[in-house]
Amino acid sequence: MKVSGAGCYANRVAETTTKRAEDFDFHPGSIVQEWLWDDDVDDDIRQWIEDLTGEELVDEDYDAQVDGVIIWWRDGDEEDDLADTIVDASTALEDDTPVWVLTPKPGRDGAPGPSTLPNAAKTAGMNAAMPLTVSKDWNATRLRAFGKGR
Repeated sequence: MKVSGAGCYANRVAETTTKRAEDFDFHPGSIVQEWLWDDDVDDDIRQWIEDLTGEELVDEDYDAQVDGVIIWWRDGDEEDDLADTIVDASTALEDDTPVWVLTPKPGRDGAPGPSTLPNAAKTAGMNAAMPLTVSKDWNATRLRAFGKGR
């Protein structure tokens, strides 16, 4: 039986956005800290995370334990600054706390070069996984401490 109509479309969209938020490995009740927010971030990604966790994102001044981190990064900033931001964002985290760097996709304004993120992660003592496409303009790359994960 073929089901159609606006309700079906809305359910598919809700399932897709929930799946994207779950890809970040955040869970209901997770407190997620956001670094380097600016006007160009993808508000849909932010909303997916907030909808999944049931919590508002906290900013980089939040000084309590968090359950995950997202860092918005664009080209034009120094690579050493990215490494410093990764270190600052992950200082008080557990080893398995999800840390994600979101970057504009190649060809978009602010897209970093292919070595920027892996080099900055390495400098910060972390490995960068393969990026996930999380929207039409943004990729997300999970970082893990050396020796953790894949």
